[in-house]
Amino acid sequence: MSSSRFPQLAPTLFITALAAASCANPKRIDEGPITVMRNGERVNPPVRAIDAATTQALDAGIIGRERRDSLAAVAYAGCAPTVCAALGRGEVALGMTDAQLFTATRTTELAWTARRSGNVTVLAPRDADVAPRDAVAALALVQLTGGTVASLTYREPQGLRTVSSASDASSANLARAAALTREGDAMAAAGDFTAALERYDRASVVSEADATLQYKMATALDKLLRPREAELRYRLFLHRLELETIDAEGSANAKLADAIAQARERIIVLDRRTR
Repeated sequence: MSSSRFPQLAPTLFITALAAASCANPKRIDEGPITVMRNGERVNPPVRAIDAATTQALDAGIIGRERRDSLAAVAYAGCAPTVCAALGRGEVALGMTDAQLFTATRTTELAWTARRSGNVTVLAPRDADVAPRDAVAALALVQLTGGTVASLTYREPQGLRTVSSASDASSANLARAAALTREGDAMAAAGDFTAALERYDRASVVSEADATLQYKMATALDKLLRPREAELRYRLFLHRLELETIDAEGSANAKLADAIAQARERIIVLDRRTR
């Protein structure tokens, strides 16, 4: 009998032979001892792995801090007065070197990707979700020409904004400060003085000489029961108004006069509390 004469038996013979081969060489599973836990027992924590990860993170943090300190020393060495002032505010300014840029954003080279073409270098955030930022906003792009910042693009809630000249920086920053102040006013009116103070703080980076902003910050601090700083802000408000030259006339000045009177009163009260 052959498979050619009985073709229907060919599959059966193949399956039979395959089964016989598998039985001749059975697979073996190396079963080690099985640990059975009793009630109340606990699995030991992976202390070694945790310790190793913690040590690695600490080492990386120390290296990063040392690199930032090194960049800051280079950034402040011989910087122009305007650039030094911007560094103190934590704000990127046109004309900064790469070291000054990193210092203003509290980053290192690792936070950026660089694309170079001749004497032009374009820096972009390595991680868009945690983009480097300065005191103004998150940065989307920074272009350096000849080793200094020629333009920078901010990523703001309203969209992208590019600064490539001093006039751009001045007018745009003032507009941004005004918008932040309006946001702070709305939050203060809603009773969220913590968020309002955060907006006022950011606006004061640009409009530091704005006396009314100092008054708003003082009021928010007063509501948040922070008497020492509130008193200081009230005093700054009065100092910047140059009270001896103010003549409270008209509705606007009358409103300002009310703020002056309120500031004077709160200074007396807060001074007594902090003694």
